[in-house]
Amino acid sequence: MAITADVVKKLRDLTGAGMMDCKKALVKADGDFDAAERLLKEMGLAAIANRQDRATDNGRVFVKVADTRAVLVELTCETDFVAGNAQFAELGENICTVALEKGYNEVNDELNGMVNDLITTIKENMSLKSVCLYEIGENEYASSYVHGNGSLAVLVIFKADRKELFANDLVKEFTNDCALHVAANTPAFLDVSSVDPAYVKEQEGIFAAQVAKLDKPAKVQAGIVKGKLAKHLAEICFMQQEFVKDDSLTVAKKLAEVEKAAGGTLAIKEYAFLRAGVASCPV
Repeated sequence: MAITADVVKKLRDLTGAGMMDCKKALVKADGDFDAAERLLKEMGLAAIANRQDRATDNGRVFVKVADTRAVLVELTCETDFVAGNAQFAELGENICTVALEKGYNEVNDELNGMVNDLITTIKENMSLKSVCLYEIGENEYASSYVHGNGSLAVLVIFKADRKELFANDLVKEFTNDCALHVAANTPAFLDVSSVDPAYVKEQEGIFAAQVAKLDKPAKVQAGIVKGKLAKHLAEICFMQQEFVKDDSLTVAKKLAEVEKAAGGTLAIKEYAFLRAGVASCPV
């Protein structure tokens, strides 16, 4: 059976495989278009297996918010060239959409299948490292931000006494600024009360060892340790950090200011951020 250039192109458009691979598949399948498509898929799966040991040190992160859910996704690849590829970016967005629609909170066969489909086209190893799903409840709102070309993605979820509060311009601005704040400061904890006591004890020990070298009375040394610990916690806790848009206020004080102006109750319920190259979900 004659294999025309139009048929080869049609197979290429359908599968994304190279022209030569399409022609070879059609020849091997004696011109049977469906059989050639199956052969290309088989060839692609074999190629994926051969590439699986290649390091995926590049990539990007994605965030997407729907009415009742939000998701963070990390997708990695071999080269920064592919990380900037439009098809790679589209894949990340599509994975976010599927995860939101189906409530996926981890990597699974369906999502990996989407990744494998692109591997057969681009012919570079890729890996779906993280899928982190968050529920957005009643009277809650999620603000998101992606830094640069997907090197960092942020999600901040707020809770108010009424949904209408999120329509207030001051509140809208504050929620957006909080996402920017997390991107700029990457806090380790939401507030002081959420810090692991074991971590606090460890830091106290470190500061006490530092202060012990000073020629100061024990009571003074204890005060210095207390001050050092308070300063450290203010640097790593979201609510106690200096607000990104006004360093004369902490995030907590700025939130109180916005609450008063908007005439409602507002709180930061939780936040998360995901960096490209870090293969784990944020807490």
